[in-house]
Amino acid sequence: MSNQPKLGECLRALRRRHGWTLQDVNQRTGVAVSTLSKVENDQMSLTYDKLLQISEGLGINLAELLAPPTGSETALARRSISRPGEGLLQVTPNYDYLYLCTELQRKRMVPVVARVKVRDIAEFGPLVRHSGEEFIYVLEGAIVVHTDHYAPVRLEKGGSIYIDSTMGHAYISVGEGDATIIGVCSSPEPDLEGTLRSLFAT
Repeated sequence: MSNQPKLGECLRALRRRHGWTLQDVNQRTGVAVSTLSKVENDQMSLTYDKLLQISEGLGINLAELLAPPTGSETALARRSISRPGEGLLQVTPNYDYLYLCTELQRKRMVPVVARVKVRDIAEFGPLVRHSGEEFIYVLEGAIVVHTDHYAPVRLEKGGSIYIDSTMGHAYISVGEGDATIIGVCSSPEPDLEGTLRSLFAT
């Protein structure tokens, strides 16, 4: 009998490593929950096209999808520490971004500290849109948050906002000096940090 792991075992192990439910995989790949369940229970196989659809939807390559179980189904033990002043700095006309914990790839959340320099929405340019959601907390100064669908709102130090990032949005500094905010962006997109960095590149 072959010792090669079956596709169902590989898929189940992959889900458990990432903490995904069958519904999570369905939402990311478009493959029906019933199909995924049958695959995991060795009741059906998948065509190459379907395998590609799953791997691309999950942001992994086929080799990772078909990797044999490691024997340990515990959660990934990843961690990253950013010391004061550490991170990847990206300077743009509107904000100076300091991306934190950048050595971790495929993070589900992207933490960033930003200095808000722009002081007039007319100078900001088009509102920013990207996949996912984001949380913003004002560390210093004051900002006005502009978004689609809602009136602008002013946030002082200690104020926060949570938005759907697919809405157009912009943060404008309105205090005496530049405002400093911390933001956490989240998305099922496998390389959200890379997308954000390209989106804001000048």
